[in-house]
Amino acid sequence: MTAELIRVFGRIGLLSFGGPAAQIALMHKELVESRDWLSEQQFLRALSFCMLLPGPEAMQLATYAGWKRQGIVGGLIGGGLFVLPGAVVIFALALAYGAYGNLPLVQALFLGVKATVVIIVIEALIKIGRRALTSQKHVLIAACAFVALFVFALPFPLVIALAAVVGAIGAADEGAAASPASGNLRSSLRVLLIGLVIWAAPFAPIIAAGNTFLIDVGVFFSTLAVVTFGGAYAVLAYMTQEVVVGFGWLSTPQMMDALGLAETTPGPLILVTQFVGMVAGLAESGPGMAVLAGLLTLWVTFVPCFIWIFAGAPLIDWLDGKPRLRAALAAITAAVVGVIANLSLWFALHVLFETVNPVTAGPIKTVLPELSTLNPLALVLATIAALLLLWRHWPLPLVLLISAALSLFAGLGSALV
Repeated sequence: MTAELIRVFGRIGLLSFGGPAAQIALMHKELVESRDWLSEQQFLRALSFCMLLPGPEAMQLATYAGWKRQGIVGGLIGGGLFVLPGAVVIFALALAYGAYGNLPLVQALFLGVKATVVIIVIEALIKIGRRALTSQKHVLIAACAFVALFVFALPFPLVIALAAVVGAIGAADEGAAASPASGNLRSSLRVLLIGLVIWAAPFAPIIAAGNTFLIDVGVFFSTLAVVTFGGAYAVLAYMTQEVVVGFGWLSTPQMMDALGLAETTPGPLILVTQFVGMVAGLAESGPGMAVLAGLLTLWVTFVPCFIWIFAGAPLIDWLDGKPRLRAALAAITAAVVGVIANLSLWFALHVLFETVNPVTAGPIKTVLPELSTLNPLALVLATIAALLLLWRHWPLPLVLLISAALSLFAGLGSALV
């Protein structure tokens, strides 16, 4: 059975391009249609549960499917193989980026990638908005989240917490499922405590060595792992602010390059954290530190995903019947729409304009571009990407390749003039 799990989830991991929707569709085909590993009802219930958790829902769904098939070992195989192919590619890309990323032609190529990323984020905004904004209350929550982030620069965790409180207020508790069996609850708590100890294990040698850089990396990405509701797009602006402004590990263009590269690899988009950790490690003290930072980032980002599934999967039926909890999490999903709208605008401004200035006036803390610094080539590339992705619905890898090639040809043309 183990060999079959490795074969099936290895295939899923290698083919998991295109974001959560494509990844979930691939798993449905492999696990429900081609095999009877999950029934349709089990698949949908597990997907709903995973969408309520922080972290990448597709990776957690793979973990659940493996757990359902062969317990914890199966869950480790399912979730691990979903992440591993992309993580290996990111290791290679990050080291190559450190060596060659500053070359003019490489930067020209990345302009096309970044212009496409602007449209990718807008596409994610449209898809998630259609699913999440099911009432006027949710539309208002999304709008308030956008204003809180873009206009007032409130902390992302605070916005998510407020959305949860607003969502829970007024939700009825009638019809809630019965309390879980005490044995299931005790087992889940035991798994949770053991998992948290395992999650924190790498910090012991790091603290003993007194490496403040790795401590900062571990603590920051651990924090990010527990607030990543709604997928990677929801926390990218928050992560960028902390990485660029708070820690000074990367520049804004490097952060956008990181997202562009993460979009081209299989596996969850949250692997962008690994790339960020590695580039920060390169700047800190070279390739050795980059590898350590990348491994630590992977550990603190994905170990929690396994914990949530192994501890929570036995309680799915109980959690599914808690209206107040479901209302709070639905409000968080609505807030994520506003968060992604903020990210869309932030990325568009930084890609399309050479200069974007911070603006502070009382409680207002935002950014505005210098209109005279508009980059016509970036605008043309973004327009082409929008036509191909949003109108013609071409595959994402092909659109990224076309945009990068057009940008590279334009860069070569400029160099020859």
